[in-house]
Amino acid sequence: MLASLLSATLHGLDGRPIRVEVDVAPGLPGFTIVGLADTALQEARERVRGAIRNSGYEYPPRRITVNLAPAELRKSGASLDLAIALGILVGSEQVNANGLWAVLGELSLGGELRPVPGLLPMVLALSRRRVKRVVVPVGGLAEARLADGIVVVGAATLAEAATLLRESRRGRTRSTPPRVELAADITGNGGADRGHVVNSGSGPGPDLAEVRGQLEARRALELALAGGHCMVMIGPPGSGKTLLARTVPGLLPPLDDDEARLATVIASVSGSGPVTDLVRTRPFRAPHHTISYAAMVGGGPHMSPGEVTLANDGVLFLDELPEFDRATLEALRQPLEDGQVAISRVGRAAVFPARFQLIAAMNPCPCGHAGEGGGRCRCQPGIVERYAGRISGPLRDRMDLWVHMPRVEPAEYVRSAAPEGSVGVAGRIAASRRRQIHRSGHPNSRLSGRALRAACALGPAEQAHAIRLAELEGWSARGIERLLRVARTAADLAGADAVDGSHMDEAARFRSASGARIGYEAVG
Repeated sequence: MLASLLSATLHGLDGRPIRVEVDVAPGLPGFTIVGLADTALQEARERVRGAIRNSGYEYPPRRITVNLAPAELRKSGASLDLAIALGILVGSEQVNANGLWAVLGELSLGGELRPVPGLLPMVLALSRRRVKRVVVPVGGLAEARLADGIVVVGAATLAEAATLLRESRRGRTRSTPPRVELAADITGNGGADRGHVVNSGSGPGPDLAEVRGQLEARRALELALAGGHCMVMIGPPGSGKTLLARTVPGLLPPLDDDEARLATVIASVSGSGPVTDLVRTRPFRAPHHTISYAAMVGGGPHMSPGEVTLANDGVLFLDELPEFDRATLEALRQPLEDGQVAISRVGRAAVFPARFQLIAAMNPCPCGHAGEGGGRCRCQPGIVERYAGRISGPLRDRMDLWVHMPRVEPAEYVRSAAPEGSVGVAGRIAASRRRQIHRSGHPNSRLSGRALRAACALGPAEQAHAIRLAELEGWSARGIERLLRVARTAADLAGADAVDGSHMDEAARFRSASGARIGYEAVG
């Protein structure tokens, strides 16, 4: 007998509805899956066989053929386990179903249903297909109910899912609890989900008041976060670079509705933890410098999103920047400009969002003491230049702010009064971002061309000042554009409608040739 059920699988960040057709026919016992199934799906044969037997049903000793349609689309993961098992039960006439349900979930050998990564986008895809009802594992019920336009029912076991199909055949359906309301304060996407991530950062982190001294760096960070600009901090070990970066989660404003919906889908696909509500906290990703190319930009056997996507609409922090693999760093150039990354593998291609803000920290040399004087630097001649040269010119040109963080004097650290904390700075950052969204619909870091010139509103004197700065430093067109973006952010923080010379001077101080060459002349 032939049975047909609707399910779904993942393709990038999108769900793809899949028709699971199961033919249970007389003949030598066998189990074949066709339709470009990956290894995890091929292994569903053993999971399904054990789940059926341990759920009180009979595994039919017949020839079983499972077709996954459309046949030309590659399928991966274990989300089709439940559909395959129920198809076998329907095809062997142990369960009756009318085909009104779609089903999703991974099966254990004991018949328990387990949630799968990407449950939310798969349910959304079924909803767009005008499916009215879907069965999901109870562990993913809250996540699945974030989708609108579809009735979601949870089942803990294969037997419960089969009961739901029988009840729908008789015209009865189990009553469902009310849909989960979408809260405005969410804990984020949880802790680290990969071994190379040292901090995924959904918590507030240390308070900015813990950073003593470093007034220039504190101001640069405020500018960077207010406008979404990329920033590099350079200084000796112990100068507070990493501590300053760890204050970022407590300074960022929450995600708006559209950003939160996308962040929730990304969290669902990444499998970083249970998703129970909309993610409102901006991501803060801090991968270790040993991260691979595929883990950074995405890809791998399952076309998983990389760190640049997990940091979408948030911050990607790279500590010890020159220690990262050169190819991995160069892969960041296009996402920094385009806000997305295109991944192509054999037979598969996907485009992931990657609109992140890059914040990096580095030592001026391998020993970390170049430029301090007193003979503390023990690096051989030429080592300092080669160390800084690990960051290519094109990648340097994409950094908006460069800040040198000298060692904090003991007296300043011990005796100085506590500086301004995160609350006040976060308030100014949020107010600045609101001004930017109201004016152009997005942060200043995304302004370009006519939109940037209109936002800056430069008069003749300001235009002449910008030209003098660009000629003095020898900036490219991209450099001038980035100068104006940061100047516009400085004006927003000051509540000014137009950019003046003082705002451009401040932006130039953080983007000057001496700042950009830290590690060369500035610390040599």
